[in-house]
Amino acid sequence: MSSMLSHFNKLMKAHSIPESVIRTFGSYYKLLESGASGQIPGSEIKAPSPENLIDYNEVNSYRNQGILKNIVVIKLNGGLGTSMGLSAAKSLLPVKGNMNFLDIITRQVLSLRAGSGYEVLLMFMNSYNTEEDTLNYLNRYPDLGRQKLPLSFLQNRFPRIRQDNLKPYENENEAKMWNPPGHGDIYAALNTSGLLDSMIENGYRYAFISNSDNLGATVDTGIPAFMEEKGIQFLIEVCERTAADRKGGHLSEDLNGRLLLREVAQCPADELDEFQNIEYYKYFNTNNIWVDLQALQWNLIAEDGVMILPLIVNPKVVDGTPVYQLETAMGAAINIFNNSKALVVPRSRFAPVKKNTDLLAIWSDAYELNDQYQVVLKRGLDAPPLIELDERYYGKIDQLLERFKDGVPSLAGCKSFKVTGDISFGEDVICEGEVSITSSQPAYIKSKLITQHLNLDS
Repeated sequence: MSSMLSHFNKLMKAHSIPESVIRTFGSYYKLLESGASGQIPGSEIKAPSPENLIDYNEVNSYRNQGILKNIVVIKLNGGLGTSMGLSAAKSLLPVKGNMNFLDIITRQVLSLRAGSGYEVLLMFMNSYNTEEDTLNYLNRYPDLGRQKLPLSFLQNRFPRIRQDNLKPYENENEAKMWNPPGHGDIYAALNTSGLLDSMIENGYRYAFISNSDNLGATVDTGIPAFMEEKGIQFLIEVCERTAADRKGGHLSEDLNGRLLLREVAQCPADELDEFQNIEYYKYFNTNNIWVDLQALQWNLIAEDGVMILPLIVNPKVVDGTPVYQLETAMGAAINIFNNSKALVVPRSRFAPVKKNTDLLAIWSDAYELNDQYQVVLKRGLDAPPLIELDERYYGKIDQLLERFKDGVPSLAGCKSFKVTGDISFGEDVICEGEVSITSSQPAYIKSKLITQHLNLDS
């Protein structure tokens, strides 16, 4: 062990980090120390072969309500939505009417329980920043508190690393010394918490894991039933990439024919054009993951509680000091499990809220909430409207809430909606076709049909 790594080990032990997590960090730190960047060059991968891809239609005939008794729904809920100007859990944001993400997720699961008679388990992987607010809010659903296993478990944390000397980063604000190690930590967090063993002991076999801000990620019983029939241990839902997805990660496979994911941070800088080739790398990861819990348990036992995933070295600046954050992505485990597959799903299963423009689309009538509490595109729509909002006035959530507090425009018949300027909206604004609105002065619109460009200065 390097003398530098021993400093990190002492630091992590002093903060009661589990031993297997300390060893996991140590493996990644050694990679960083040896000069590893975590990059995956194009010479080491190829486009996924047809035998590794499953068409969504193939699972239709396998749908079986009985398998719900074996399913755990896990939502990744550690994010604060800082890019949207939030300082609390993003899942507390209003989505439809007076319901937020937590309301909709909870009602989806309670609806499954009511319809099947089985206790579909619901869990949230929270960070230290989100757990208290999340659990306090969910107290309004007493049925959740009566489930067999805890509603929440905590993501682990890694120490930040100075870029100049690879020493632990120090700060008077202790919280800034640590970073969440990416959602790839979920396997370690389930294991060290004891929840993985408890789930299996209680008869649960498959975990459906997804981001709490993706309301398109709903339980489809055909998927785990198909996995059971075909002996699939790990399945990731992917969608076809469009031009809008060029800069995001893609699905590929290694030279041995095992599927893997490559994020843009893992792509060499001189290969970005190839990385963005959506005709060759056709699919992206939705972060909707299905895992055979027994297979996960076997993998962890075989590796003494440590699961080493492809490393992502994330450079950051904290209070003026350049640091490294060592992270992993949970989908990267597709390269570890035997008989892993990718399921090509429709875009309707991928409706994330990463920006205020995404949130406005879901607020609008372009999306509906059905009887199963699923947020779906309005009947007849193939895609949501393309929305562009002036970052000066809509970049933060408080700004968005203020300017749409009196009403959200009807966008069900709108292909594109662009707003430039400080414009607020009231009731009965209907936008159809390709709409753009500009104003050089603060303005307010209500009771108006807009079908083209509208210049409020003229």
